[in-house]
Amino acid sequence: MAGTPPASPTLPAAVPPGTTAAATRRGRFAARHAVRFGVSLAVLLVASFAMTRLIPGDPVRAALGPTAPADLVAARRAALGLDRPILTQLWEHTRGVLTGDLGTSFLTGEPVSEVISARLPNTLALALLATGLAMAVAVPLGMWAAIRTENGRRRGTEAAFTTATGAVVAVPEFLYAIALVTVFAVGLGWLPPAGKAGPESYVLPVLALAVAPAAMIARICRVETLRELGTDHIRLARAKRLPAARLYLRHVLPNTLTATLTVCGLLLGGMIAGSVLVEYVFAWPGLGLKIVESITQKDYPVAQGVILVYGVIVLGVNFLVDLLLGALDPTSALKES
Repeated sequence: MAGTPPASPTLPAAVPPGTTAAATRRGRFAARHAVRFGVSLAVLLVASFAMTRLIPGDPVRAALGPTAPADLVAARRAALGLDRPILTQLWEHTRGVLTGDLGTSFLTGEPVSEVISARLPNTLALALLATGLAMAVAVPLGMWAAIRTENGRRRGTEAAFTTATGAVVAVPEFLYAIALVTVFAVGLGWLPPAGKAGPESYVLPVLALAVAPAAMIARICRVETLRELGTDHIRLARAKRLPAARLYLRHVLPNTLTATLTVCGLLLGGMIAGSVLVEYVFAWPGLGLKIVESITQKDYPVAQGVILVYGVIVLGVNFLVDLLLGALDPTSALKES
């Protein structure tokens, strides 16, 4: 129709500057860590296979006993595929892992996957409870130490805190386990010394696993809190005379937890792998006790499976921590780029 103005073209929605570039950097960051994770898994697979093969002695002979006939030993080796070339064994082991078949125990004939699935929850329960306890103790303790020693005040408190936490970190977990059993189980009789027989049986192994990580997290939390207390926005909040509880809980704590949670994730993987000796001391029915038994009895498939599971958990936790750090702190992705 004459006189009708032409329709204005539809304009695309405005895109915030740098959004595409930031998304690309994050994608590259995640892809790079995913590739590293995959390579680490491949190395772990080969290493777990080779490690058990380097143990001296014949596992079949150890399982059947020194008086077993030679033809029975040879037949057993052939049935387990141990008489095949090493590369063939590695290929079959890799294919089995990818399909979820970790083999069967030399001693009991039980599938390794069933052994692991029965014991893994017990190990994870110890590690998760110990991590939660360590965080619950370490974060308030670290923040308290930072607030008390800010700007170089109370040198005595600072020296006592760093000395005590350093000494606690230096002691291995199994020594804490032995000391706790000696005092609270044998001496006082308050708690069971070993086994899994109820909620009270968790107390000593969880404490043994949590003591050293709690001291380490407290030291890190103190450093991060001191750094946060020196920032401009905290000075501004103090100038506004905000209440102390609001200042520390709403402004200091969230920024302090970024680095603390990152370290906590790494420590969780370390706790799972480091629970071997603690489980052995407490006769805890987890993977740690099983791996000790399988190595001493030369039960290769069980040892391989447990080592592989431990490694995958540690690598997986580290991978997730890297991704979490990249999401919480975008500058880490930018620095890697």
